[in-house]
Amino acid sequence: MMRAVSSWEKNVASVTVENELACPAERAWALLTDFKNPHKAFAGVLTDARAEQGGRVVTFANGMEAREILVDLDEARRRVAYAVVGGRFSQHAAAMQILENGGGCRFLWTSDFLPDEAAPLVEGLMRQGATAFARVAEGQS
Repeated sequence: MMRAVSSWEKNVASVTVENELACPAERAWALLTDFKNPHKAFAGVLTDARAEQGGRVVTFANGMEAREILVDLDEARRRVAYAVVGGRFSQHAAAMQILENGGGCRFLWTSDFLPDEAAPLVEGLMRQGATAFARVAEGQS
């Protein structure tokens, strides 16, 4: 089950996507922490990634590229925070987290950014990304 919540106020957008995963949290966390290979964890949405000084550049299936930097990797909370720098955003901060949930886990992804006009694009990509991540984590692809 996937749930998305969006809000836009005062030119700031925030999108949260949450997905239940039928896999152990350890497996999902291992995929999420492979910062150099996000195109494997988000296969089909991301087609490539390359290391660049201070971060990485990811390529989306539609050809769009984004430069990302790792802000924090918190092993204890299973949380990865990153920022998109340059490009169409004047500000972009995001965090992905894996939460225990019985025999499975939950994938929680929040993105806050400017300008708010990018919200439909960001929400669409996050929904696609969460679906792709679930497919890979659950061993379906």
